[in-house]
Amino acid sequence: MANFKLNTIKKINYDRPDVEKGYANQTLCVDIYTTDIFIKPVTEKMKEVFIGGRGFGLYLLWQAVNGATRWDDPENTICIASGPLGGTPIYPGSGKSIVTAISPLTGSVIDSNVGGYFGPYLKFSGFDALEITGKSSKDVIIYIDGVEGSIQIFEAFDLPGESYDLSIELTKYFGKGKPRGISVVSTGPGAKNTLMGCLNFTWYDLKRKRARYKQAGRGGIGTVFAEKGIKAGVARWDQVKVDTNHPADVTTLKEVGRKHSREIVELDPKQNEMSKIGTTHLVTIMNDFDLLPTHNFQYGQHAEAENVGQEVYRRIFDKGFDGCWMGCTVACSHGVKDFVLLTGAYKGKKVFVDGPEYETIAGCGSNIGIFDPYTIIEMNFYCDTYGLDTISVGTSLAFAMECFEMGLIHTDHTGGMDLSFGNRLTALEILHQMARGEGFGAVVGRGVREMKRIFSQDGGADPTIMHDIGMEAKGLEFSEYMTKESLAQQGGYGIALKGPQHDEAWLIFLDMVHNFMPTFEQKAEALHWFPMWRTWFGLCGLCKLPWNDIVPEDNAQTPEPAKVIKHVEWYAEYFTAVTGRKTTPDDLIQMSEAVYNFQRIFNLRMGFGKREHDDIPYRAMGPVKIEEYESRRERYDKELAEKHHVVINGKSTEEKMALLRKFREALYEELKDAVYERRGWTKDGIPTLQTVKRLKIDFPEVLDLLKTHGIE
Repeated sequence: MANFKLNTIKKINYDRPDVEKGYANQTLCVDIYTTDIFIKPVTEKMKEVFIGGRGFGLYLLWQAVNGATRWDDPENTICIASGPLGGTPIYPGSGKSIVTAISPLTGSVIDSNVGGYFGPYLKFSGFDALEITGKSSKDVIIYIDGVEGSIQIFEAFDLPGESYDLSIELTKYFGKGKPRGISVVSTGPGAKNTLMGCLNFTWYDLKRKRARYKQAGRGGIGTVFAEKGIKAGVARWDQVKVDTNHPADVTTLKEVGRKHSREIVELDPKQNEMSKIGTTHLVTIMNDFDLLPTHNFQYGQHAEAENVGQEVYRRIFDKGFDGCWMGCTVACSHGVKDFVLLTGAYKGKKVFVDGPEYETIAGCGSNIGIFDPYTIIEMNFYCDTYGLDTISVGTSLAFAMECFEMGLIHTDHTGGMDLSFGNRLTALEILHQMARGEGFGAVVGRGVREMKRIFSQDGGADPTIMHDIGMEAKGLEFSEYMTKESLAQQGGYGIALKGPQHDEAWLIFLDMVHNFMPTFEQKAEALHWFPMWRTWFGLCGLCKLPWNDIVPEDNAQTPEPAKVIKHVEWYAEYFTAVTGRKTTPDDLIQMSEAVYNFQRIFNLRMGFGKREHDDIPYRAMGPVKIEEYESRRERYDKELAEKHHVVINGKSTEEKMALLRKFREALYEELKDAVYERRGWTKDGIPTLQTVKRLKIDFPEVLDLLKTHGIE
């Protein structure tokens, strides 16, 4: 065990309430500057309108900040919450937490969905949400002991800086011989030295006898955590049982949980094999359909994609059950055992690596031109232990690499490094520099939006071309799906509240492959229903994978197979069984609508949330460079000729590209109009007064804000 020391700064004891119908009915508030620890009630109004999870986080953050609050202000509040269904050990995917804060990358609200045990343990300890505010000049640990009924703030000395070592030590220290009862939230040095820090949430793997990780990756929440001086958050709990949530109807809960779990056990081996290969199956599927981001989203396919696909990871992953929450039959959290690192501080050491999952393989693999699975695994490990989001790291590196290859930046910018696509040793070196806050890695760690500014101001690079190829929107780097050929997915990314993350609307297959939504009205309907439905999982403490990654055998014969309606009905039963609140599938959508529109208004408060902020770089719509057009020339020529009635004979590639751009940008603006109308927003993308009243979010401060924007 490492020689570290913890000094108690503050301790309070509390009477732990029983969880009732999924709620502890109180919030834990910790100010790490004043060391105040206090508890405040969760009101019935909060539960009715905001439900839990992401909703509670947004509501608490709204109360804590104002429109002038910046990410590094003490008032910026980190909120962690599960949800009323979170912590159910018999329903698959029921162990999620949602983290909210003001983002260093976007300057607005960010939310991130994460597995691990912390959220459920927090709730069972007596708190539906944890609200952390203030800043500390010391390294502090917040310890929530639900077994003993105490909250402590410690000053920490000589703890490891890297997240893996830190969580191992704290699990041992606080576990008192029962490590499964501990969950640690931590980050690493990369979070302190970049804007894209992630948070690692642990869960204890009984088979491998080690603490393992899931990440709240998006938007730099780990950077906020590090800026505040928080070394770790730790939650302790004892046993988790079916009735720990004290559901309203345990019999119905058991019945619907058995149905869904039994279906997954039976059908997953025949469908995506999540329990064996996790999300790695997506690599070859995306490549087959020209959707795998390659070389900074220029292309969607690569001849070497199979080298980082499911069959490779089937051999590499350590065999065994890998659920990041108790009782989850999807069991998709795979890892690599005894991996020997070739670079960095852990060079030559054997480590266990959690992952990689699809987003990491695409972001830190194909998108930067690397098709070596072992390099991707090494980048995965170091991103985790440094506390860095693999998506933002990969997309930022890809942008820098393309700028280098285009001559927009040079070796005098990169410190002499060759930053060409596929240079795996350079990619790893930049990752280590990011963690140290040194060299060109410190620049990449600012993210794509900041790099565009830096390369233009300091290096004289053309801002227009960088705007077209810089894959960020709202300041957040794109997650790893190609959108050029899917107008619906362009909207799914561009109109997403926090920026281009696939957790709101993953519509590529429905739009591009199956052609389920040929009209604007159908696309707008999909861009209403799917983001609302996916939002609901974040309100309740759930993972969405059991919903649509394993589907009923007769699903294709249903009227709307993409919605997997049988599962939606089961989730309505599940919510009713736990909360006692009689619920239909339509009710679930309306719950999400209220929170979703509230978050849009929150963005407006922070200076965003209008039509102009839903713009996306042109590469997300179409080809920026001649090589991109030529790689899909047959498709693009056909679109110009048949859809837009352009006579293409005799036209140069540049002329055809200009015409295609004109048409596609116009279509994206038309899509905005259709989506805004369907969602009950103005032409400028602001929720109308009628919408906020219908959804019961017409709070005085909301109405005042809307009034300042001419909505009354």
